[in-house]
Amino acid sequence: MKLVVLFMTLSGLGLALWLVLTNDAGAILAAFAAVGWGLAAIILVRLVILYLCGTAWGLLLRRAAALPQSAYLSVRFIREAINVMLPVATVGGDIVGARLITFWGLAAGIAGASILVDLLLQASGQAVFAAAGALLLAQVAGAETLVGWILSGLGVAAAGLLGFYLAQRFGGIDLVERLVSRLLAMMAKSGAVGRPIGLDAGLRAIWADPAAVAWAFLLHILAWFAGVLEIWIALAAMGHPQSLVAATIIESLGQALRGAAFPVPGALGVQEGGFVVLGHLLGIDAETAIALSLVKRVPDVVLGLPGLLGWHWLESRRGAMAPAPLEE
Repeated sequence: MKLVVLFMTLSGLGLALWLVLTNDAGAILAAFAAVGWGLAAIILVRLVILYLCGTAWGLLLRRAAALPQSAYLSVRFIREAINVMLPVATVGGDIVGARLITFWGLAAGIAGASILVDLLLQASGQAVFAAAGALLLAQVAGAETLVGWILSGLGVAAAGLLGFYLAQRFGGIDLVERLVSRLLAMMAKSGAVGRPIGLDAGLRAIWADPAAVAWAFLLHILAWFAGVLEIWIALAAMGHPQSLVAATIIESLGQALRGAAFPVPGALGVQEGGFVVLGHLLGIDAETAIALSLVKRVPDVVLGLPGLLGWHWLESRRGAMAPAPLEE
């Protein structure tokens, strides 16, 4: 796995460097520098997005535990930092997040279940967002072939999301958990089967509150659309203002491409290449498109580093944290 991660990282980095070297590096730097203090506004938008996502997660557990809102927001911040800063295929942070939230006294089963539902809602919201971007791109001349590929990919994604939903609602996760427990027992050469942590019970409890699930889903959709402001602000600051429609196309399909390229850490090179293609269709030169992709990475680093430090701090204080009382 280490070799695979290394190969993916080097491949992505190589693609990114190739894109920079085959275009005007000076123009890319100038476009990036032109954003200036606009970066502060972009970082603020990213904070708002994380707030919406953390709030959505907390809604899922409103009947399970009396945890403070700060718990969900801080751990959601850390989840994002791990996913964007470390080579963990964009889900490692969510696995860590399920563990960290138990520091407040939440049972492992309901914590893990909340992550599974949160991921489903987040991915479903992204699918809606990407579909909106594809429909808008369909109005752009010369984009017919690309739109066809995107819609095909969304069809596959929709089938996967439906399967994930059915597994959560009808015992599929419970079956997987039991099989994994038996497999781990066999690998340990032990006759004792590990005790499931209760993911299925946690899932039933969360899905029993459909209003909370619906509100969480809407917050995730709002969070995806809020990301459009990052693109709109950056392009305006670069001196290449675009409509919110164009910004929606770039953000929605850029995020979809980034999600599809999950094996590549940070979607290095893939995001830059996608922005170049989308920018070309929208009349944005390659240098500006590459600079735009680099601007999008600034909040990843500026917020990611404190997030990783926060992870370390929480781990060091685990024993000193008083669990929150659970609700009946």
